[in-house]
Amino acid sequence: MGDTGLRVSTLGYGFMDYTEQSLLDEMLPKAYKAGINFFDCAEVYGSDRFHFGYVEELFGNSFKKLEADREDVVLTTKFFLGGTNVNKVGLSRKHLIEGTEASLKRMQLDYVDVVFAHRDDLEIPMEEIVRGFNQIIENGHAFYWATSEWSADRIMEAFAVCDRLGLIRPVADQCEYNMFKRQTMEKEYVNLFEKHNFGTTVWSPLAGGVLSGKYNDAVPEDSRFGQDTQWKKFMNQYLGSDKVEDTRKTLRGIADISKEAGMTMPQFALAWLVKNKDVSTAIIGSKKPQQLEENLKAVELAKNITPEIEEKLEKVLNNRPDGGFDWKTRTPLKPRRQVSTL
Repeated sequence: MGDTGLRVSTLGYGFMDYTEQSLLDEMLPKAYKAGINFFDCAEVYGSDRFHFGYVEELFGNSFKKLEADREDVVLTTKFFLGGTNVNKVGLSRKHLIEGTEASLKRMQLDYVDVVFAHRDDLEIPMEEIVRGFNQIIENGHAFYWATSEWSADRIMEAFAVCDRLGLIRPVADQCEYNMFKRQTMEKEYVNLFEKHNFGTTVWSPLAGGVLSGKYNDAVPEDSRFGQDTQWKKFMNQYLGSDKVEDTRKTLRGIADISKEAGMTMPQFALAWLVKNKDVSTAIIGSKKPQQLEENLKAVELAKNITPEIEEKLEKVLNNRPDGGFDWKTRTPLKPRRQVSTL
């Protein structure tokens, strides 16, 4: 992962939407036995439907039953969001230290491998943030700290403060990355990758399920977008009434190219993403054994994405960041040609 000696599986596993102990008990061992060693959690997961720290409790119960050597796995949690008490929100040193201790208790662990700043906190001085994470590591409660959805400028600021104070730098960011969301990974973070070998644990590789193929023609009634009002806020960026036709046109194009490459749509979306060498691990959250098995095959099938397939996909997506870098050759990309409508 980035510039560390920490080895993480190409695909990681996240538990953001898990609310049933039985489901986690079933899927965690399957993911681990399939070769996944990176497991991602957060203090806020489950708090919207149950209580603060709910999913951490579920994870702790399941992991306790798992026949795994603790040194074989990389466990994480994240701090910032979701607390109802004023001091359970943000990146104050108080919340970071107390939050870590509370998370470890819920997860029944002595330590996690990586602690994340779940979002940036512009109300807290950077020195306090980095000192807080450094203390977590010095306390033996984590080995590394990382950011999530931070701007490149703020990460560089954290580097500078850490270097000035002789403290431990963040080693990775957990940013959104998929065929529809490319700006951060392929343009904004390029300097971090080139000069600092910064790591990434990317989330939403299937764009919340949009790239699974289930929404290509309609919204299934049993889907999250069809049932979950909270989820609709996220999904409207793709399937809102003003975007749905353009999205579906793109999805059908991706589906055709996926078939040509010998993959299902989710396999193709994951394979395309993990070919990017700046992705340390891509977090999936498959809730059915057959989905997990299908997604895992993407790692091996990534070799099917030839330059010809990539060229066809770029024409369908038409969203390559202008001024970005080609992550395969590490060379600047020319701006897309503007097609005249006259």
